[in-house]
Amino acid sequence: MSWLVLVLSGVLEAMWATALSKSHGFTRLAPSITFFVALAASMAGLGYAMRELPVGTSYAIWVGIGATLTVAYAMVTGAEAVSLIKVLLLVGIIGCVAGLKVVH
Repeated sequence: MSWLVLVLSGVLEAMWATALSKSHGFTRLAPSITFFVALAASMAGLGYAMRELPVGTSYAIWVGIGATLTVAYAMVTGAEAVSLIKVLLLVGIIGCVAGLKVVH
């Protein structure tokens, strides 16, 4: 159960990071609310997962999922340029995150 919560928390991290950007310094209400709700849920889930999983592994996986999804979303929506090297680096992050799960 902790692994599932950790993965969902990583997805929420990508959500709050994207919402933070779209809030334009908290001047837009809906993205600002999304940011705070997703941030709270993401942190709560990370904290829950850390009760059973090592802190280093949990944090690395949480950040890896969040960062990868945030960049992937930005590339899909056109907010960030797509390049082969970026895609390969994101695949590398995914491989490292999967490796942490495997060696746990």
